[in-house]
Amino acid sequence: MAELALPDEGKLAQNIAHFARALRRAGLPIGPARVIEAVRAVAAVGFTERMDFYWTLHAVFVSKPEEREIYDQIFRLYWRDPQFLEQMMSFLIPQVKGVQEDRLAVAAEKRAAEALLDGKAPPPPELPEQKQQGSQIEIDASATQSEEERLKKLDFELMSLAEVAEAKRMLARLSLPVQPLKVRRMQAGAGARIDARATMRAALRTGGEIMALHHARPRERWPNLVVLCDISGSMADYSRMVLHFLHAVANKRGQGWSKVHAFTFGTRLTNISRHLKHRDVDAALKAAGAEAQDWSGGTRIGSSIATFNRDWSRRVLGQGAVVLLITDGLDRDAAGVLEPAMQRLHLSARRLIWLNPLLRWDGFAPKAAGVRIMLPHVDSFRAGHSVASLEALGRVISEAGDQGEKARLMKLLGNG
Repeated sequence: MAELALPDEGKLAQNIAHFARALRRAGLPIGPARVIEAVRAVAAVGFTERMDFYWTLHAVFVSKPEEREIYDQIFRLYWRDPQFLEQMMSFLIPQVKGVQEDRLAVAAEKRAAEALLDGKAPPPPELPEQKQQGSQIEIDASATQSEEERLKKLDFELMSLAEVAEAKRMLARLSLPVQPLKVRRMQAGAGARIDARATMRAALRTGGEIMALHHARPRERWPNLVVLCDISGSMADYSRMVLHFLHAVANKRGQGWSKVHAFTFGTRLTNISRHLKHRDVDAALKAAGAEAQDWSGGTRIGSSIATFNRDWSRRVLGQGAVVLLITDGLDRDAAGVLEPAMQRLHLSARRLIWLNPLLRWDGFAPKAAGVRIMLPHVDSFRAGHSVASLEALGRVISEAGDQGEKARLMKLLGNG
């Protein structure tokens, strides 16, 4: 292990405080008490190698699995990794496509860059053409992608803090409209079917003479929307964004849904439907987070769906409900639990739509055991990793023939 290069003048406590401030800007809940605790921990444990120092601060500042990636990125950047610093700065510098090879940021890198650089990008490097006196560069931007369109297609996990805030505003404007269902019962109104009973009743009032034919049309009713959202560690970033979207759906009138029922699951099932009715989205999700005690934990998809089937399906799946299942399908439950649970859920719902963020990868294939078990028991299999994917869901949710990527993946499953 390489020795840790300490900051100049030996002001370790002050640098730990500045490091904690950067972590807090990146979203970690760190206050003065945690900073004091970190300084005392380093003084008590001591260190001779970089990794000793890394894990001492990690034990104090990191309390959830999803915080590890952010901590790791900022630690490498703050404690003297020049090569990594250049990578971080490159995410904040405007680049001309084609001048250098693009490299996509991985999870939390852009957030770490903003936290340490305060979102201020250094000036872009001067191109050789600009150094020539009197020369000008003209760029045709007529076909370039707008910032809004870029943000719509950006993966939720790769967004910076500012991009997350803007994406939440975009999600609040989305809708999930649904078409009404026609039922067997009839009601008076213009239609192709003659209502013989109403016609005869009217004839009795005129001495048995039929003066006019009465018509009837099928009654319409609106379905329920039921959402089962995975909040395990691998789904945490996506679940928070999807729940923002569902809050907008639950509180927006004119979309047609009779009721919106929402459940979260990781290691157990939690009903958060009443929390989403709160008009303020931050208060609603804070209450939902307090209710669901298994955020960012393990994944027991089979047991959670079986619990839903046993305790809630008869209450909320009536009247042709549409079910949205939001998970990556990486089940850690006992064998033999998932398949019967999925089969019953599919039979109980009018449509079962699976949103999976792993579909963002072009080469996605149903290799995981959970994905292979679940795929045959859904009506549609779609991506759920960006604003654009949720926007596309709103356009096809009422299309009975929409299968998304299911048909293609079922062919792979059959060949496998």
